[in-house]
Amino acid sequence: QVQLVESGGGLVQPGGSLSLSCVASGIGFSTRTMAWYRQIPGKERVVVAMINSGGGSGYSDSVRGRFTIPRDNVKNTVYLRMNDLKPEDTAVYLCNDPARPVPWGQGTQVTVSS
Repeated sequence: QVQLVESGGGLVQPGGSLSLSCVASGIGFSTRTMAWYRQIPGKERVVVAMINSGGGSGYSDSVRGRFTIPRDNVKNTVYLRMNDLKPEDTAVYLCNDPARPVPWGQGTQVTVSS
C-alpha cells in the first residue's frame, strides 16, 4: 500500500526547534528523491528542502542554514530538522517525491508563536 505519514509537528516558541518525520511505504523509498513542502491555507505548497537518493540536499532561501533534511533508507523515513524557528515557518508540512509524486499524506501542523 502506497502511503506517506508525516508526524512531529506542534506548537513551539520563536527560536525553538522541532523534528518532523515522514515514513513512506510502498514507494521504493531508497530510489526516490524526497522533498518537504509547506502549505499555508489558501496558498500553494512550496518546497523547502529536498534530498536525492544519493544524499545530496538543497534548501529554499527561507530555511537554508536553519533546516536540514536527513534520510534513513532502512527505516524508509525522511526527516526535517528545524532550528531557530520563526513565526513565518507556521504551516502544514508534507513530504513527497517532487519528480514522481504519490498520493499525499495528511501533513503535520507546525505553529511558531509566543
